[in-house]
Amino acid sequence: MAKLKITLIRSAAHRLPAQRTIVKELGLARVSSSVVKPDDPAIRGAVRKIAHLVSVEEVKD
Repeated sequence: MAKLKITLIRSAAHRLPAQRTIVKELGLARVSSSVVKPDDPAIRGAVRKIAHLVSVEEVKD
């Protein structure tokens, strides 16, 4: 199964509370921090809501 590498490229400060919550729940703390998550619909939906703050790339196992 493919995985997604999600990198925070813009700060979540001064964003909507829901967007800040998504950033925190994904495990992103600071700008340039990255996490690897499984590619499933829940993660895709969360990333779509904060697409303007993150960059996403697919990682093979």
